[in-house]
Amino acid sequence: METFIYFVRHAESVYIEGKERSRGLSEVGKSDALTIRDILKDEEIDLFISSPYERSLATIRPAANEYLKDIQIEEDLRERNIGEIQSVTFKEAKRQVYEDKQFAFPNGESSLEAQQRAVRIVRDILETYEGMKIVVGTHGDIMTLMINHFDKQFDFEFWQSTSMPDIYKVKFEEKTLISSIRIWP
Repeated sequence: METFIYFVRHAESVYIEGKERSRGLSEVGKSDALTIRDILKDEEIDLFISSPYERSLATIRPAANEYLKDIQIEEDLRERNIGEIQSVTFKEAKRQVYEDKQFAFPNGESSLEAQQRAVRIVRDILETYEGMKIVVGTHGDIMTLMINHFDKQFDFEFWQSTSMPDIYKVKFEEKTLISSIRIWP
């Protein structure tokens, strides 16, 4: 039986120091969330699940409202905490944690730790909602790590290629990834 997960990376959000969980979308991000609603309108979505971060929720909220569905919040879909990276750039830090999946910066999560917590949610989705179509509101890094668990070509270069927002429609048969396509932008 086929299950489809629509991984939706959040739309543009204005960075506000100390507001990682509560910052919402920029005006461009709000407009993009409406476009996402329109794209998903004909997909016959059964369920909406999201990271607890407001930018992820706000990105899929218009689509959930269109379907008259609530959004189930999953804490383990939160973005990875990269940690304290004073001596390198953000991009260099990301490359380092992707190349060495067990490495973590001080007060941060390794790729392996972040991947394991998020993949638990994906596995639960695949078991509990088999045969359904599920939207997962998420973040670029954690989305990459989740899909990477099932297909290793989703790596640092993939993460770099993603945009805000982004939508990947991933088809599973049981717990095996069969195909993935980028449906927007």
